[in-house]
Amino acid sequence: MKPLAVFLEAHSLGRKNKLDALGEFVELVSYPGTPQDLVLERCKDAEIVILNKVQMSGDTLRKLPKLKCICITATGMNMIDLEVAKELGIAIKNVVGYSTHSVTMHTFALAFTLLSNMPYYDRYCKSGEYCKSEIFTHFNKDLMSLENKEWGIIGLGNIGKNVARIAVSFGAHVSYTSTSGRNNDSTYPQKPLEALLKESDVISIHAPLNAQTHNLIDSQELKLLKEKAILINVGRGGIVNEEAVAKELEVQDFYYATDVLEQEPMRANHPFLNPAIQNKLLITPHIAWGYGDTIKKLIIATIDNVKDYLKTRG
Repeated sequence: MKPLAVFLEAHSLGRKNKLDALGEFVELVSYPGTPQDLVLERCKDAEIVILNKVQMSGDTLRKLPKLKCICITATGMNMIDLEVAKELGIAIKNVVGYSTHSVTMHTFALAFTLLSNMPYYDRYCKSGEYCKSEIFTHFNKDLMSLENKEWGIIGLGNIGKNVARIAVSFGAHVSYTSTSGRNNDSTYPQKPLEALLKESDVISIHAPLNAQTHNLIDSQELKLLKEKAILINVGRGGIVNEEAVAKELEVQDFYYATDVLEQEPMRANHPFLNPAIQNKLLITPHIAWGYGDTIKKLIIATIDNVKDYLKTRG
């Protein structure tokens, strides 16, 4: 008899991408998405659970005696109580390295959108204002170059290093701070967080969310930013205090671009919906990891993780 595998968030891979190939090895039940209050009911008979962002607390894990393996369709594991999982002998399998180029692309998409004031120029043309111009061009908003600018990186892992390499190719001077203290790369100067925030024109966050990085960027840190600095978060929402960002955007001259929020999907009363800060804010709905064939790579790796678990199954 095939083991039961339950995929709690099938639509997180997009509506066209599926794990149907797993049907050869397991009895697969997929749900488009799963609210937290239905996790226990849907997983009660599962030996394998596949998820992306659904929370698996220690209390939840203890109530699922048949559960032997959790496969995460992502890299981060902060949604699972890893200590309890280890105690219960539940195997945890994630996917590493599949989205390096994709997240790098999105980092620069966010950066260039703000550096070029692209939304303004797009609106200027489409509104018909360009049709009324007396000259062929229009420079009412700054076009900011990366050449000779300071690009600070928070978290110099695989994605951070890729961003650093490309930023240098545009003429930027790269420095970094290590949130874990483990990354040490002599290619770029390492700075304390305070110095990096004070001195950088663009700062991009590529760190994981953990006890050390939660609210790493708060009101005090935001006040250190240079005038017209761009802060980009493609790490995790909880690394930046969103309430503080919304408040400081009203009084400071900096920009914030993010692909991640502490609560996803975005809540209806989120401070980022304040009309007063929209010209300094750029938000995308957690899509940085999904460019090109990235999702296909993730699906293949997830299937391989399930197969690896099945090889060890008694």
